Amino acid sequence: MPHPRFYGTFPRIIGHYVHEEQLLPLEQALRKMTGATAAALRLRDRGLLREGYRADIAIFDPAEFKDRATYAAPHQYPTGNRTTVLVNGVVVVDNARHTGATPGTVLRRAGDGTVG
Repeated sequence: MPHPRFYGTFPRIIGHYVHEEQLLPLEQALRKMTGATAAALRLRDRGLLREGYRADIAIFDPAEFKDRATYAAPHQYPTGNRTTVLVNGVVVVDNARHTGATPGTVLRRAGDGTVG
């Protein structure tokens, strides 16, 4: 049985800490989940919407994006019927439905410590 956050880490942050508790502005939460994490992990060409970077993009309505996974039922995708996810520029989730595409690749650390 996986931990509930396996399916709902980012939706939990957005739904609970950004919207319900208002402990974090949405922009700061998104930066921590994307660009700041990519920089800390030294991921080349990832984490920002920038020309020449990999097109890993999540499009969602923050008002309806919430985690549903629990310890009793951890295999629950988050809410958000209008969620779309692109990995390497390929649509993987379209309107909250997996397309069957699996364009992701394993990232390996290079000799200089960067990943990508």
